[in-house]
Amino acid sequence: MIPSKFDYLAPTTLAEAVSALADAGEDAKVIAGGQSLMPVLRLRLNSPSALVDLGKIAELRGVREDGDAIVVGAMTTHHDVMTDPLVVQHAALLSDAEQTVADPQIRHRGTFGGSLAHADPAGDLSSVAVALDATMTVVGPGGQREVPAAEFFTDIFTTALEPDEILASIRIPKHTGWAAHYEKFHRIAQSWSIIAVAVTLEVDDAGGTIRDAAVGLTNMGAVPIRARAVEQALVGQRADADVIRAAAEHAAEGTDPMSDPNADSEYRTHLAKVLTRRAVVAAVGA
Repeated sequence: MIPSKFDYLAPTTLAEAVSALADAGEDAKVIAGGQSLMPVLRLRLNSPSALVDLGKIAELRGVREDGDAIVVGAMTTHHDVMTDPLVVQHAALLSDAEQTVADPQIRHRGTFGGSLAHADPAGDLSSVAVALDATMTVVGPGGQREVPAAEFFTDIFTTALEPDEILASIRIPKHTGWAAHYEKFHRIAQSWSIIAVAVTLEVDDAGGTIRDAAVGLTNMGAVPIRARAVEQALVGQRADADVIRAAAEHAAEGTDPMSDPNADSEYRTHLAKVLTRRAVVAAVGA
């Protein structure tokens, strides 16, 4: 199908984009890489009056170091995030998860910020952002504000972004030297997650004790979820098979998995435990 008629705006600075979006009205849409929005437009599931294209805004691309964090521009492609040396060094979980996103063509076109703003519960990067305690920098006519990832995702395909706001960058605290793994279960290669588990751990090299842990769950509810009970069961323990197995049994606590044609809620609950164990084992090499 062909999208309905809309105005097309292509600003070259973030300030111009904010102004263009405000002028275009509440039913205008921001387009980043377009990998999620374009199919929606073609099916006429959404018919915006205008599209504000962020593709020409250089300041929204790239990764930089900022003290005890790295900052990723919202328009940085999945491929560039995945391969960036700062991400690999300081946020290995993000680099690992990016490798599971769709296929190479989409990873070269789709963007980190676009995926987060789309807020698909089955998307692979929202749980990673929550696990890494990321902070979203959001810019609108009223200025700039910082939104913790845990508060950014509010419902299915819904975020804390106001209609006239743009996600500009994502600040991620450094997790340098932390073990990490993203374990994804899907029916066919390169498809959406039925569920997935994002794990990153700070492990004492000398004694093998887990000093700190972060575990995020994908598609176990309307929004990404931190598996706090798993984290608590791991911290302070040696990373051995029995500890990991016992901790993984807590994976589904506090979740609300849906039932759909891919899996019912009971199966997702089972998968959460199995994949959490696999992810932790893979991260620590146990």
